[in-house]
Parts: sequence; C-alpha cells; structure tokens
Amino acid sequence: MSDVREVWSVAVLGAGTMGMGIAQLCATRGITTRLFDVQSAQLERADASIKKQLARAVEKGRMSEGDSKEVHGRITRTENLEEAVSDAELVIEAVPEQMDLKVELFRSVIASASENTLLGSNTSSLSLTELGKRLGQPERVVGLHFFNPPPVMPLLEIVRGLATSEASVERALAFARQLEKEPIVVNDYPGFASSRLGVALGAEAIRMLESGVASAVDIDRAMELGYRHPMGPLKLTDLVGLDVRLAILDHLHRELGEQFRPPALLRQMVRAGRTGKKAGIGFYRWTEEGPVPV
Repeated sequence: MSDVREVWSVAVLGAGTMGMGIAQLCATRGITTRLFDVQSAQLERADASIKKQLARAVEKGRMSEGDSKEVHGRITRTENLEEAVSDAELVIEAVPEQMDLKVELFRSVIASASENTLLGSNTSSLSLTELGKRLGQPERVVGLHFFNPPPVMPLLEIVRGLATSEASVERALAFARQLEKEPIVVNDYPGFASSRLGVALGAEAIRMLESGVASAVDIDRAMELGYRHPMGPLKLTDLVGLDVRLAILDHLHRELGEQFRPPALLRQMVRAGRTGKKAGIGFYRWTEEGPVPV
C-alpha cells in the first residue's frame, strides 16, 4: 500500500515527557497537532519545555527562528478531548501504563473521532491485542512505541496486535516514514522487542550496583566503551524514569517470569521519589550541565 497518503492532523493524548516530545516531533514534520491533557498545569509545563527545546535548536543552528515559530504554532493545547480528536486522522495516547486508563480514554476517543481515525498507543509493554479487544475495534489499534526523546531517537517500534489490520500497519509505517523515523514491526508480545531487551539489561545493571560490583558510572562506562552503547543502562534508566522501568518490569514479571523480577534497589528508589532526570536525581544527580555521580 505504497499509496497511503501522509497524515495532516494528529492528536496526542497526555502531555508528559513522551507526549510533549511526540507533539513537538509531529509539528516539526509539518503536521497540525493537538496536545491534550486533563491538567492545565501539565499543558503549561509541556509548552514551556517545547519552547525551550525549539530555542535550543535555533541556538545550535538546526532551525531558523521563523521555523521555530511555525513549529510551535502548529501545536494547540487543550483540555477538551472532543476538540483534540474530532478531526484527527491519527490519535496517539501517551498516558501512564495502566490498561484500564488507556481503555477508558480510547472509548471516549471512539465516541468523538471519525471511524477512520487510526488509534495508536505509545505503550512500551502492555498488550495491543487486549486493548483492541476491549475497545471492540481491534483492527484500528496499533502500537506506536517512541523512544525518549522522540524528536531525536531514530527508532519507532510498530506493534501489531493479533487482530490489527494490515491497512493499519501500513498506515503506521507511512507515518513513521513521514516522521523520518526508522520503523520496525513486531508482533504483540510482553515487552515487544525493545522494552524486553532494554529492561533486562537495565535490571541486571541495577542488580550489579546493588551487589557492589562497581559504581554506577563504571557500569555505564563498561557498556559505552566496551559495547559502543551511546548511553549506559543506568543513565538510560534515569532518562526513561525509574518508575516507568519499574512498571514495565512488574508487568513482564507477571507475564514472563522470575527473570524480570524488579531489583529491590529499584523499588526502594522509586518509593524515595528518586525517579531519575524528571525528579533531578536517580542513579545520577541531574544538573543543567548534565548528569553527575551521586
């Protein structure tokens, strides 16, 4: 289906770290974008963050001042879900990893959006097959798993539920190309490909730190220098969010078994509020200049 046309209108639901990044990416590629959240304060934080990222792009010469204003102008913030999705060709949810929450949200989307609107989920581990079944329209549901930060990371993991239509997968692939991403298509299985591998490495790094094998810095340097990873597993866990990683591990532990049992240190740090970059501290302390050892 090479004749699938480009998307011109996207609604992004959830203005957290991933949602704001996806919205910025879509707007940068010329797509009219509505960013929805139930909290006005979160929408304001998202707007400030997007402006900061665009200003940084201008400073580094990657974008002109005029282009920056155009990109920002393509993003409309709203607390009204119907307004966000009414004329969207694609809806991407980026809300917390709770199946009931995603189901409730998409049911409201279905009531307000066109029957041709593609339903995309940024879930990093939950079942697209279950989501589609509970919505009663599984052919429209596809995983669009972005990576943080969405405007920079080249991968887009497209997840095919058991009943996702081939047409929906083709539309998702065309959208990935429109965003200038490198897509992979995976079948719906706990953790898909990327999360399953990523959290396994991250969890083992946390266990090594817990056991006193080496410092966080040296564990990360082992993977950066020895295996050419652009970022070590502990630093990456800070960037993703320790709470997010814990939720994924809890899910995979239930679905796949003991190899994904979360390390006690990870759970303890989340309880202490040390959730990574967004909290200012995780395995590293995050400053304006970047991460420094704790």
